[in-house]
Amino acid sequence: MNESQNIQAAQKGDLAAFNRLVMAHQGLAYNVAWRLMGSADAAADSTQEAFIKAFKSIKQYRGGSFKSWLLRIVSNTCYDQLRYNKRRPTEALEDDNFDSDYAPHLIDHAERPEEGLLRQELGDMLQQAISQLSPDQRLVLILSDVEGFSYQEIVQTTDLALGTVKSRLNRARRKLRDILLKQELLPQQYRQ
Repeated sequence: MNESQNIQAAQKGDLAAFNRLVMAHQGLAYNVAWRLMGSADAAADSTQEAFIKAFKSIKQYRGGSFKSWLLRIVSNTCYDQLRYNKRRPTEALEDDNFDSDYAPHLIDHAERPEEGLLRQELGDMLQQAISQLSPDQRLVLILSDVEGFSYQEIVQTTDLALGTVKSRLNRARRKLRDILLKQELLPQQYRQ
């Protein structure tokens, strides 16, 4: 079944069809949530909650890009959770010292250990800098620069005007650059 057939079947209550849609989009949905939330556990919770909301409201889907419709639900769910966390801050009881992004089949065996460590540190530094952006700026930056969405796809996903998307992205990039340039450990080659 193709995506539109799965959507139609899911709208009629076919859970297996909806699960096929979940399987097709769960990686992208989780990545966006992880970048917005900054935590693997919070991203997993938000993604799961977003898929539940999507299943409950799939009958209201009226066409267009399903990916954009779904990511709007994901981003709104993340925003709701971020607002909730801001009103009721909590502290973690334990620190997870494992890398949930570890994928052994993606390891570049030609990479030297010090290069891998530098790449990991830069990735961590970048994610920490992204998490300092406002949620609105963070979302457009993630969709554009991390996920590679076009402006039109971002407009569909966020339901914002094209000019608003462009201005938020520009501000997010400038702020991200300023944050990163303040990092003492940022290698010279990235300070251009």
